Amino acid sequence: MQIFKVGGCVRDRLLGLPVKDRDWVVVGSSVDEMLAQGFRPVGKDFPVFLHPKTQEEYALARTERKTAPGYHGFDFYASPEVTLEDDLARRDLTINAMAEDEDGHIFDPFNGQADLHNKTLRHVSNAFVEDPVRVLRLARFAARFGFQVADETKQLIAQMIANGELQHLVAERVWQELEKALLTQQPSLFFICLKDVGALTILFPEIDRLFGVPQKTQWHPEVDTGIHVMRVLDQAARLSDDLAVRFAALCHDLGKGTTPEEILPNHTDHEKRSVVLTQKMCERLRVPREITSLAIKVAEYHSHFYLLFNLSAAEVLGIFEGLDAFRKPQRFLQYLLAGEADFRGRPGFENTDFPEKAVLQSCFNAAKQINAAPFVEQGLQGPDIASAIARQRCKVIDEILKPFRKIRD
Repeated sequence: MQIFKVGGCVRDRLLGLPVKDRDWVVVGSSVDEMLAQGFRPVGKDFPVFLHPKTQEEYALARTERKTAPGYHGFDFYASPEVTLEDDLARRDLTINAMAEDEDGHIFDPFNGQADLHNKTLRHVSNAFVEDPVRVLRLARFAARFGFQVADETKQLIAQMIANGELQHLVAERVWQELEKALLTQQPSLFFICLKDVGALTILFPEIDRLFGVPQKTQWHPEVDTGIHVMRVLDQAARLSDDLAVRFAALCHDLGKGTTPEEILPNHTDHEKRSVVLTQKMCERLRVPREITSLAIKVAEYHSHFYLLFNLSAAEVLGIFEGLDAFRKPQRFLQYLLAGEADFRGRPGFENTDFPEKAVLQSCFNAAKQINAAPFVEQGLQGPDIASAIARQRCKVIDEILKPFRKIRD
């Protein structure tokens, strides 16, 4: 029996990054021997065991063979005869196909260290085409490390696309990889990579349609909408580590990639189309409910930030009520962050003063202080109380907005 660290823990150590999880491969052993040494089996499809003390995962060295479309269509073979190189050969990228023994010696049969040095994402073998999840993982590594995709790997992905292999990806796996990508320091690189290899239009068509559409409003320089959304996403990543905020930033302008007739006839404003498209994308990807809810609300109300000083007090109150902010103040804070990311996602506005955020926060703070108690004391009942609260909230909001009643220069 020989035991090696493998995969991401070896890669991250070589990159000088913190190693969070360690994976191990066991060569020259069997299920019976692992059980005899106290390892606990946990693998369903192939032999994986938990160490009796550390609870880390140890997998028997194995090979795999494609038997059906999709990422479930594999047969695995594990036996004492499977070598370390055999096991490493089944992995996706050269940077993930290295092993390390107990003395720190690196086994690198596919030149992963060279690709780390050259910042290149390269497939280990043509078996890459057999697992569509690998395209998403590749893009996620592009976002995490800022690496470029090797030309020959792009060619393999083109082959996968032509064969319809990406159509077999299930929603849960797409969302799982998207979630990890959004939590990187520069998540835009995930989408840029997918676009570069031709996969964005298949996996995220709503995002792909934004590229090539110019931004033409008084609040924007005339830039490509897709590029703008990528900038907004990266600004959201700079401002917050909240997954919901980052996803909302990604979705806020989806409607600009369509015409009214395509999505929502008789409605010309892109916010309504963005709401519809965000809802559909979230349903397709099975995005968690709270993340979906925030994304839809940001799509609906993000333009209100730039119109704030032209809005009536009732319209501002409508933002708070639409967000359900009085019951869920955390959602309002998330909305503020997504709105700031949108503002700072414009060239030249990255570090510009943004008074609207502070003013809107002040309006909310003042409005939430108004409650039913004094109106109950006055003898009001039912709907009259709600109307009185709304009037008083509009009054305090209007007082805060008065000094700012102007359009941003």
